[in-house]
Amino acid sequence: MHRILLIEDDPQVGPAIRRGLTAEGYTVDVATDGVTGLEFALAGDHDVIVLDVMLPRLHGYGVCGRLRAAGVTTPVLMLTAKDGEHDEAEGLDTGADDYLTKPFSYVVLLSRLRALLRRGGSYGTSPVLSHGDLWVDLATRRAGRGATAVHLTGKQFGVLAALIRANGRVLSKGEILDEVWDPAFRGDASIVEVYVSALRRKIDTPWGTRSIETVRGYGYRLAPIGSTGD
Repeated sequence: MHRILLIEDDPQVGPAIRRGLTAEGYTVDVATDGVTGLEFALAGDHDVIVLDVMLPRLHGYGVCGRLRAAGVTTPVLMLTAKDGEHDEAEGLDTGADDYLTKPFSYVVLLSRLRALLRRGGSYGTSPVLSHGDLWVDLATRRAGRGATAVHLTGKQFGVLAALIRANGRVLSKGEILDEVWDPAFRGDASIVEVYVSALRRKIDTPWGTRSIETVRGYGYRLAPIGSTGD
């Protein structure tokens, strides 16, 4: 039985989500402010955290950022009334694994949760993939460059693993969506650009390189080993 932490202060949305998830067989813990939610997340053993952004006492970005700083790797699905690429990027940069804008379909929420619960279960049989000094460990969901580990969210990890597995072949945005996103996803394929940008900031910028090449009009590929990319 999966255990979910729901951090949501809306007096209608929170109870409705809790009732739905409980009916699906999940065990649901609820917090209605950011500070309490952070305490629950640090002390508990949850499989997924559903986290609202606009919370009293501590907003969702702060909760997620502090969890990641403390080494908590529990998948986080952010819920927010905000919309737009920059808002989503902010959530992803703080360590969220997925992002859902209100109002949302409950069916889509369940689909996203199932995808997060499955993460790491279908990435192939080889435990470690590498490209030059870049590597991803499929068993532990860790990634890094050389001896330095780099924290990636679930989808960032999936995008990087897909690119490494492609072995230099160009992947279109659609191909990346098919491999990394849940089949129920019906959003704009340009969301891939947000994740690639975040990946570049994490795996390239600190080392002064550019591993992910943009192939104009098609998609992305990893730069040949030894090159600096585009």
